[in-house]
Amino acid sequence: QIYMTESGGGSVPAGGSLTLMCSYRGHGAFMAWFRQAPGQAREGIAGINGAGATAYAGSVKGRFFISRDATKRILYLRMNALKSEDSGDYVCAADNGLGAGNWYDSFEYNYWGHGTRVTVSS
Repeated sequence: QIYMTESGGGSVPAGGSLTLMCSYRGHGAFMAWFRQAPGQAREGIAGINGAGATAYAGSVKGRFFISRDATKRILYLRMNALKSEDSGDYVCAADNGLGAGNWYDSFEYNYWGHGTRVTVSS
């Protein structure tokens, strides 16, 4: 079992920055941040594997950075140059292996946090 709790969300003006944190118990080799905007499907935006390799959705590449502190058991998402379209609920996800899908496929993850809300005002 992997238990996760997100924090760090809030309201920020466009162009601003936020750092989200996901505290976890248990071990998940693959971890990711997903974003869900109202009325839209959950979108994988950043992933990291056990070796520290990272991957990003095109919409956030170069602006968002995912990292993990295994000692503290915290997954981070540093978000820079925020845009109004970045608004939504940010949820962390974890699993110990990926199947036939990709890191950005929500069905690959069995463990989820409850999310933290980010609102970017234009």
